[in-house]
Amino acid sequence: MKLEYRRFSLPLSRPLETAGGTIESRKGFLVRATEDGVVGLGEATPLPGWTESLEECERALGRAAEAVEVGNVGDAVRALDETSAARHGVTLALADAQGEEMAMPLYQFLCAESRVARVPVNATIGDGAPEASAEAASEAVDRGFSCCKLKVGLRSVAEDVERLRRVREAVGPDVELRADANGGWTFEEAREAIEAFDDLDVSIVEQPLPAGALEGHAELRGRGVAIALDEGVLEHGIDAVSEAKAADAIVLKPMALGGVGVARELAAWASELGIGAYVTTTVDGVVARTAAVHLAASIPDVPACGLATGELLAEDLGPDPVLIADGAAVVPQAKGLGVSGVWDE
Repeated sequence: MKLEYRRFSLPLSRPLETAGGTIESRKGFLVRATEDGVVGLGEATPLPGWTESLEECERALGRAAEAVEVGNVGDAVRALDETSAARHGVTLALADAQGEEMAMPLYQFLCAESRVARVPVNATIGDGAPEASAEAASEAVDRGFSCCKLKVGLRSVAEDVERLRRVREAVGPDVELRADANGGWTFEEAREAIEAFDDLDVSIVEQPLPAGALEGHAELRGRGVAIALDEGVLEHGIDAVSEAKAADAIVLKPMALGGVGVARELAAWASELGIGAYVTTTVDGVVARTAAVHLAASIPDVPACGLATGELLAEDLGPDPVLIADGAAVVPQAKGLGVSGVWDE
C-alpha cells in the first residue's frame, strides 16, 4: 500500500464568527491510499482549539506514510492517536478503499444494517445583528430547512436573546431553533440565556459553558432547553459526561474525534447510556464533509445534523456528491465515499 498527502487551503466565502474565534480559511491535507489499483481518499483538516496544529498534522502524516510503505498499516494508525485530524485523514482513506473493494457505500461499511437515502440537516446562521439573523434564517427556511442553528456567545445575552426572538418571529413556530455558544458564557449568563430561550422554544444549546464545566452543565439541564456538549466530550470523554449527567446529547465532530469510525463507536455507546448524538463538521472540504454525511447515515434515527456547510467555502477540493435539498442531505450510494475529481495528477 502507498499513502500520499497534499496540502490545500480553502478560503471561506465570508469569515465565520464564533465565540471560539473567527474562521477565515480551512487549511489541511488531502490523503490518498492506493493498493492493487484500489484508491481511497481522506482529508486531514486541523482546526485550532479542536485538533493538532497544521504542522503537527503534517509531521504525523509523514510518519504514517513511512509506516504504511513498509507494511505497518496498523502501527501507522495507532501512532496517530494524539493527532486527531491526521488520524481522520488516514483512517478515512483506508475505509474509503475498503468500501470500494467491498462495493458498498461508506455508511454501510460503518453500519451494515443501515439503508438510508437522506439525513436531516440544519442551516447554520453565523453571528449577526437581529435583523440580519432573521433574514438569514428566513432564507434558509425558504430553501427547505426546518432546523436553524445560530452562533451565540459573541454578544451580550440580551442581544443574543433578541436575535433568537427576531428569528422565531420570522420563521414561525414550526421551525426548530438551536443555539451554539462554543463555551462562551459564564454560568450566570448561560442560565439567563437558557431561561429566555425556553420561552422562544429553542430546542438545544450546544456547549454553553467552557469544556471543563461538567457540573455547571449538569445544573443547566432540566430548564426546558436540552444541553449538548462537543468540546466537553473531547476533554472528558463520554463516560465522564454520562456520570456527571452533564448532557442530553453529544455533538460528533469526526475530524476532532479522530475519524468516522471512532465517532460511530461513540454514537453507539452514547445510545447505550441514554444520550442522544448528532453530527457536525468543522467546516471541512468535500471529502471530510461527505464522510460526515455517511457517518450520520450510519446512526439510527439521527436528528438534524450540521452538514450543510459546503456553502461556507468560496472554493472546494472538488465536486460535491451530496445534494442538500428540502432540509436533508441525500446520501451517496456509490462505493465508498462517492467522492471523485479531487486528486488530479
